[in-house]
Amino acid sequence: MTENDEALAKRRFLTMNLARFAALILAMIGIAAARGVIALPEIVGWVLAIGGTLAFFFAPPLLARHWNSDKR
Repeated sequence: MTENDEALAKRRFLTMNLARFAALILAMIGIAAARGVIALPEIVGWVLAIGGTLAFFFAPPLLARHWNSDKR
């Protein structure tokens, strides 16, 4: 593994973790809005919570699949 490959792997690992962290924050904001802690409509809170949860589980694998398709 060259130095360039290692740097690319580190950037991709960081990107995947940042995507998961952002999705977690989004889901938490959505739950807070749905519970009335944040002044947003309840439906917006549910949409954010569901969207954040889906992104938490599906964004990193989709990123990995996209990066693997670049190699082909």
